[in-house]
Amino acid sequence: MKLRILCGCAVFALALATTSAQTKTSFSGKCRKPDAPQSIAAGDADGHTFSLAQSKCTSKGDVNGVASKDGVATEHRDGTAKHSKGWGVYVQSFEGGDKVIYDYQTNVTLKADGTGSGTNKYQITGSTGKMKGIKGSGSCTLTVVADGSTDYSCTGDYTIAAAAPAKKAAAPAKK
Repeated sequence: MKLRILCGCAVFALALATTSAQTKTSFSGKCRKPDAPQSIAAGDADGHTFSLAQSKCTSKGDVNGVASKDGVATEHRDGTAKHSKGWGVYVQSFEGGDKVIYDYQTNVTLKADGTGSGTNKYQITGSTGKMKGIKGSGSCTLTVVADGSTDYSCTGDYTIAAAAPAKKAAAPAKK
């Protein structure tokens, strides 16, 4: 009986040691006015469009102790003069070249002067280098500036899986 309890405790301790805790994160930045956006009229109402856009962004913050540098946001939008919904991918680059990839959904209210505000929700869907295996999600507040750029401030949680123990080399086959 004592052996079963001891084995159960050892398995629990091993599981606890190999599980990463959720870590809070925040980052912010500015995405420039989109480069060469493309729009087409939806045809159902004046001013209703579908568009594709890509913006280069600055980024401040860190994940897993590594500082972020910049990013690229690529999205498709369904918009009118007063409202825009977007779905896209944000690739955030870090010092050393590691990347984290986010899928996001945006909802923005626009004013007549071209400014606006909104929110988005994101999910981490991929990564490279030291960020490999990261999982997480969060949300951002957005401020659309009259020059077409967007300021953002995001908060969320992430986990990075503990590194797997190194495998022992297989013994050479005997002849």
